[in-house]
Amino acid sequence: MQAFWRLGYAGTSLEELSEATDMNRPSMYAAFGDKRALYLKTLDSYIETARGTIARILDSKAALAEALTEFLETALASYLPEGEPPRGCYLIATAATESMLDVEVRQRLQSALSSFETLFEQRLRRARTAGELPESADLAALASMVLAVNHTLAFRSRAGVPRAVLAAIIKSSVQVICGATDRAR
Repeated sequence: MQAFWRLGYAGTSLEELSEATDMNRPSMYAAFGDKRALYLKTLDSYIETARGTIARILDSKAALAEALTEFLETALASYLPEGEPPRGCYLIATAATESMLDVEVRQRLQSALSSFETLFEQRLRRARTAGELPESADLAALASMVLAVNHTLAFRSRAGVPRAVLAAIIKSSVQVICGATDRAR
């Protein structure tokens, strides 16, 4: 996965995959199939891991602002690992580009984004029930906004925007999403 993440699908050669998997080409083909099959397996793995992480964070007993902050800070830590080059989000770094040419990648990307939004809508619904959001809150729009902030963090981290700037985006975004309730009451 790291080779694809760093170089993208098209930019990753079979030699780099062979080196990354510590396997010669015939062994790699026997284990994973072709390059595309290996990429799809890494994509599925990333999506499942991300879905599990999102669900775990959002299922916590924390207040909505705390859960959203933890999610965005966890994402940022992945996008900007300490002591390593910025890498952004695997979906944005690889699947967004490949989805233009590969229908199967596009379907996986759409499905992942839809499932992520559903998780956020469910958490936002619980927050509304708990009185953290007004009854009039557009949960679908707020869920999309959370993902839009996440995508901004992924893109900007890969572009080299400093961590402190991205942390400020997290803080402000959570205030806008959750703080809007104060104005609505």
